[in-house]
Amino acid sequence: QVQLVESGGGLVQAGGSLRLSCAASGRTSSTYAMGWFRQAPGKQRELAARISWSGETTYYASSVKGRFTISRDNSKNTVYLRMNSLKPEDTAVYYCAAKLGQYLLGKIDYWGQGTQVTVSS
Repeated sequence: QVQLVESGGGLVQAGGSLRLSCAASGRTSSTYAMGWFRQAPGKQRELAARISWSGETTYYASSVKGRFTISRDNSKNTVYLRMNSLKPEDTAVYYCAAKLGQYLLGKIDYWGQGTQVTVSS
């Protein structure tokens, strides 16, 4: 089992920045890919960004590309999401996700509890 705990959400004005963190505990000796999903009110959960176990491969949704940066520190079992130039449409609950293996593809194995990000106009 892997437990994921997110932090860093909050209220920010449009154009501002936030950094989300997700700390993993438990079965962290295994290889696992990680990512950030988000779910806005009334909408489906969507992938925002993902990163491979090695950190060499990243992917961003077109809506966040160029503004968000995902990174990880395996020595701290932590993944980060740096969010710049935030827009009101980025308002959502952000969920950390992990999947055993090198890449975050297919069914997610573990989810965090979510952290709220609200961007005011």
